Amino acid sequence: MSANDRATGQPTASGDRPRDSVFLKACRREPVPHTPVWFMRQAGRSLPEYRKVRQGIAMLDSCMRPDLVTEITLQPVRRHGVDAAIYFSDIVVPLKAIGVDLDIKPGVGPVVESPVRTRADLERLRPLEPGDVHYVTEAVRLLTRELGGTPLIGFAGAPFTLASYLVEGGPSRNHEHTKAMMYGDPELWAALLDRLADITSVFLKVQIEAGASAVQLFDSWAGALAPADYRHSVLPASAKVFDAVAGYGVPRIHFGVGTGELLGAMGEAGADVVGADWRVPLDDASRRIGAGKAVQGNLDPAVLFAPREAVEAQARRVLDAARGLDGHIFNLGHGVMPDTDPDALTRLVGYVHEQTATG
Repeated sequence: MSANDRATGQPTASGDRPRDSVFLKACRREPVPHTPVWFMRQAGRSLPEYRKVRQGIAMLDSCMRPDLVTEITLQPVRRHGVDAAIYFSDIVVPLKAIGVDLDIKPGVGPVVESPVRTRADLERLRPLEPGDVHYVTEAVRLLTRELGGTPLIGFAGAPFTLASYLVEGGPSRNHEHTKAMMYGDPELWAALLDRLADITSVFLKVQIEAGASAVQLFDSWAGALAPADYRHSVLPASAKVFDAVAGYGVPRIHFGVGTGELLGAMGEAGADVVGADWRVPLDDASRRIGAGKAVQGNLDPAVLFAPREAVEAQARRVLDAARGLDGHIFNLGHGVMPDTDPDALTRLVGYVHEQTATG
């Protein structure tokens, strides 16, 4: 089946996509019966059932087990009644799949054994083949059968964020090695991001072709950049990813943390939906992003530790700021924190649905 056939919403081998879901309608900026809700990191550490099934299993190992990925992805849909599922994985999975020596260390994050800092290091990054992540194809197919009319969001790390992990060797506060390459060897930097854009594009295509109804590109560290540096040194690679999957006709979401000053440029990268963190009110974020884009966000995740009345008051502020916007998906301004009370998330979903119901 061609990309054009997929774009018309015709059935794929995985069956019909849930095109009439409230989440996908909001992504397309169509009228909805209520504001859709999902949460970044909804499938994860805040759920006791997640901790139970993950017990004794390393993070990367869990990402490669389709049965476990399916169960974990479904857990927040069952518990919270969210309007979309987010595929359970990690942004470094495609890097691991092409042979990068890395591990996800508890309390630290991804750690790369041999950082990428020279042209010779770059040659270690071979192209990603769909067969390298066959377990992703299997898991997405299992999930779309289980989810029925609930959309599945596939995801990947953006080239800049992946590059930062590879160059720094792990999480970094200042991204000094990353910026040293970006400023000091712009040709190597551009080659690295271009190669990562190709890897990321294949990873997203695998998920879409297996049945994902939308995809989100996480640029977790982009907020460390000045707008001019983002436009010159990062935007082209992200745009390449969005362009690579444009023909499938599924909504494309772009999100970064601390990116208030970058929202206009991020809106130009090619996504259909742009997520804003909690630092910028959604009406202001929408103006910065520009016309023709749905907006996602943006309750501060820390608010969920406050009493119910305070959570609802802050959620009301988000909904008020989003009133009149041409497409809004309620989400947090970052991921669910590990110690969040799951019941607070369930109540929040119900509150948003009730407050925005049109019927």
